Amino acid sequence: MAQVNDIVRFLNQMGGGRITRIVENMAYVEDEDGFEQPVLLRECVVVESAKPKPTAYDKPIAPLPSKEVVVETAKPMPVVETEDGDELNIVLAYEPRGIKHLNTTTYDAYLVNDSNYYLYFTYLTKSDNESEWVMRYHDMVEPNIQVHIEEFDHTLLTQMDRVAVQYVAFKEGKGFKLKNPALVEHRLDTTKFYKMHCFHDNEYFDTPVISLDIVKNDRPARMITVSSADLERAMKEKRAQDRPQRQPVKKHEKHAKKNEIIECDLHINELLDSTAGLSNKDMLEVQLDEFRRVMNENIKRKGAKIVFIHGKGEGVLRKALLDELKRKYPRCEAQDASFREYGFGATLITIRS
Repeated sequence: MAQVNDIVRFLNQMGGGRITRIVENMAYVEDEDGFEQPVLLRECVVVESAKPKPTAYDKPIAPLPSKEVVVETAKPMPVVETEDGDELNIVLAYEPRGIKHLNTTTYDAYLVNDSNYYLYFTYLTKSDNESEWVMRYHDMVEPNIQVHIEEFDHTLLTQMDRVAVQYVAFKEGKGFKLKNPALVEHRLDTTKFYKMHCFHDNEYFDTPVISLDIVKNDRPARMITVSSADLERAMKEKRAQDRPQRQPVKKHEKHAKKNEIIECDLHINELLDSTAGLSNKDMLEVQLDEFRRVMNENIKRKGAKIVFIHGKGEGVLRKALLDELKRKYPRCEAQDASFREYGFGATLITIRS
């Protein structure tokens, strides 16, 4: 385990330096330019251990000095303010530890404080089945720092239908403009945690995340109001998740309007209620069956356009889809779908005859 004054390098990113202090599970690492960066303690690999303090056997015994020994306390690191930092920007983000294994991976929750203000905040969650909130974390976060809130698994998702952050912003040792304390609540679609295409690149993270704006340029995100109809529909969807595995869900109209683009999401969690007991080969066959069903329903509609959303992943599903198209539908054309609308993980097929 790394300790204060150890020289370390980072496990999953470039950089390293000397550990100046350790707070709970976070190590604060100072690089050669004197900048301090917070890093999870488990992400630090010790390159050179701190030199042990000399013992009585390492030096001769000397009489105690007659003067009092003054113990100097460590001075806090000065806050480095940014040009745009006087506007609050606060982001709540969820990062999977294994994005290619979303059915089994755990997730890390982070709060990003992109501002020159200290924040005292609380992080709360609530299930739609409960009337009361649960506080999961509270702390003070320094300016221009992201703080690790918690690691959680899929069992906690049932308690995260709603998430909320309440905060107070201030500066220490200097004057500042007042920021109104606020409480921001978001409704969280927890099914997105099972879909790779729902995780996106973010300027604060090296890997794709699900992010929620708490404050954007000093403006807190709006409270989300949910109608009784939406709530009833959400309850029905939650009950449906607890049912036994069933056949693929039929989500596409058989007769689409002329010139309308048909969308078909081939992510396995969109097709099956549960993947328990299925191998990768079994899941691929379910996805190809859905591809064939949609193609056969529309094969006589000359000029029809169908977007199959398969995700970027390792490209296995996309290759199998194109092979199937070449063998069974040779007169149809395939190309990448619009990046702006679907990202890298979708294919557009046009039926020519």
